[in-house]
Amino acid sequence: MAHGAQLGFHPSRASQRIGIVVAVALHAMAGAALLMYEPARSALIAAAPIMVSLVTPPRPQVKAEPTPPKRKPVAQPRPKPPEPLPVITAPIETPSPSPIIVPPPPPPPPPEPAPVVVAPPPPLITAPIFAADYLDNPAPLYPALARRAGEQGRVVLRVLVSPSGKADEVEIRTSSGHRRLDESARDTVRRWRFIPAKRGDEPVQAWVLIPISFRLEG
Repeated sequence: MAHGAQLGFHPSRASQRIGIVVAVALHAMAGAALLMYEPARSALIAAAPIMVSLVTPPRPQVKAEPTPPKRKPVAQPRPKPPEPLPVITAPIETPSPSPIIVPPPPPPPPPEPAPVVVAPPPPLITAPIFAADYLDNPAPLYPALARRAGEQGRVVLRVLVSPSGKADEVEIRTSSGHRRLDESARDTVRRWRFIPAKRGDEPVQAWVLIPISFRLEG
């Protein structure tokens, strides 16, 4: 016994385990026998509590109204970020070698202007002279009929004097208003002598106007 105590074996714990196994086996055998016996099985079923489970009816399905499709949010354009200001850089110019400027040859001297030949002004033409005292040109006669009729007036004659001093042509430039007076003046001047017009020292033909007046005095 002393040897068994040294190994740690306790006879009380082993007997307890054996008793529990035997009791469980007896209970199992008694339960099986009761189930095999019909009156006992019916009594057990009648004594067993009735378990009732409630079954909830299914809910009626409600047709869901079609929901309108959700509008996709329109993507708003994002504002462009401000463009950076351009940086203007002046190009760096490298100094170019200064060109050698060759002065142009001097222009040739202008040709000497040709001498301007100034023609002498033409000599002045002097008008014919008819009133010189030494010419002795008589005055026109006053016609007697014109005097008795009291005719008066002034006649202007246009006379072409030749280089020799004669009256080549005599025209009435302005009439006195009386034919007798005009004819008397023209006939008288045709016999006159003139100093001809001259261009320098040379006598030339020229026109001259001669006025003659007829007046009654007293």
